Amino acid sequence: MGRAMQLARSSLYSPHPNPRVGCVITQQNEIIGEGWHAYPGGPHAEVDALDKASRSSRGATAYVTLEPCSHHGRTPPCVDALLDAGIARVVVAMQDPNPLVSGRGIQGLIDAGVEVSVGVLADEAEKLNRGFIKRMRHGRPYVRAKLAMSLDGRTAMSSGESQWITGAAARADVQRLRAASSAILSGIGTVLADDPSLTVRAKENNLEIPPAQISQPLRVVVDSRLRMPPSAKLLQQVGDTLIFSSHQSAEKVAKLNAAGAEVVVLDGEQPALDAVLAALAERAVNEVLVEAGSVLNGALLAQGLIDEIVIYMAPCLMGDGAKGLFHLPELHVMIDKVALEISDIRAVGNDWRITASVVN
Repeated sequence: MGRAMQLARSSLYSPHPNPRVGCVITQQNEIIGEGWHAYPGGPHAEVDALDKASRSSRGATAYVTLEPCSHHGRTPPCVDALLDAGIARVVVAMQDPNPLVSGRGIQGLIDAGVEVSVGVLADEAEKLNRGFIKRMRHGRPYVRAKLAMSLDGRTAMSSGESQWITGAAARADVQRLRAASSAILSGIGTVLADDPSLTVRAKENNLEIPPAQISQPLRVVVDSRLRMPPSAKLLQQVGDTLIFSSHQSAEKVAKLNAAGAEVVVLDGEQPALDAVLAALAERAVNEVLVEAGSVLNGALLAQGLIDEIVIYMAPCLMGDGAKGLFHLPELHVMIDKVALEISDIRAVGNDWRITASVVN
């Protein structure tokens, strides 16, 4: 199963909105086939492993990181492929949270006389597909906020200047986060201040990601008054841009639509952030990377909508006048502090990357 997990990570950047899945087929304790789900519409991991098997899979054992599907989607059911191949035993890391599958694939195998074991390395399987699982269980994507700061916790000078706090290695690492995300979320303040592209730039950052595995994430901007200029750099890039607003100006909407954006108008003085995330989930967005300023980051954090924070900390000081990470004005006493659980700290070039989950 550990090898199956490694194979699933081979598709870290490419299969969304589908989950990352790996499969290993063994016979008499020898691996005879390996596979993973590489891209939407392509062979699922089980089918890929069966196709690559060095000999007949009849009587073999299949190790798969997610319950085999039992319904017709873009491809036929994997349960049927396993049964047709004569697989005698299937070891599953975790049950698929997709209501179209959940439990049905496992039961179909059992009903056909296949020996099934469930729960091997289940925690690792959950981590591998946190976005897909959260979308299926809660109707929201997994939200990861990326921030760069100085040692004194500052993200931009008082003038707004923020390029660059961190070094080249950290900025290249951010491209990997972008490539693994279904969407990048920002606020109109960041767009107006920095005019970002919000794209994956693997080649210029020398990332070892095959071009075939890179699909540009959906670019998402929260822009309550539709201040987005039609000439913004992110509207000139390959891929789609989605703007959430509460402004009803038909003229502004028409101009932005003509510039290549899709404008979604939500009720209220400003778009409700939980409604924004629910709308993204409806568009099959699994993982959202937030690249925004302190106001949007603070609002998401205060509303309990951030699952994970990735902070790149640079060895520099920016002073009291510089801007902080999160705008959280309502915190006055220690009991109100936001608790984090650090899962990883490591050096990235001359900077440090701190990964932490928000303790709800």
